[in-house]
Amino acid sequence: MGVSNGVENTAERLPLPGTSFLKVRPIVIEGRAEGEIRAGAAQPSTMPDGWWIALFWVQDGDGVVSCREVAPLAGPPPISPLERYGALMTNGLGDLLAVEEGRSCLKLRLVGEAAQSSEPWRRPLALQVAAKWDPIRVATMSGSKVAEAALDAFARAVEVAHRP
Repeated sequence: MGVSNGVENTAERLPLPGTSFLKVRPIVIEGRAEGEIRAGAAQPSTMPDGWWIALFWVQDGDGVVSCREVAPLAGPPPISPLERYGALMTNGLGDLLAVEEGRSCLKLRLVGEAAQSSEPWRRPLALQVAAKWDPIRVATMSGSKVAEAALDAFARAVEVAHRP
């Protein structure tokens, strides 16, 4: 395994969780070859309470990359990856998300733990996503189209988070 963005690939990475349910989305990251970094997704499921759940990840040829590997070259921002990706995905999904009590219905959780709590970006970029969709907005969309919209929002969030 190599070094990217000043990060040696160690326990910050994971093996791929499997084949992506959707076609992987290329992610443009400065310093990486086009198509080298891709976003994938596991098949989503809907819970009895209406929450839609899926696992998203960012991969390269060696497995799931570290959050640090796709952070800005100048270094990760002072906020945690969850805060950064949460805001960007909420914006990316926009009106597709249901709103309850004035809040968008999106919950995120990174898989795995950071080795040190003081370095939250040094962990695998595998994200469990739970969302409630606005029933009117998604009424004409198939389940696969909703999943594609979510994966696209995730891929865009990773690209935007990489920019300083």
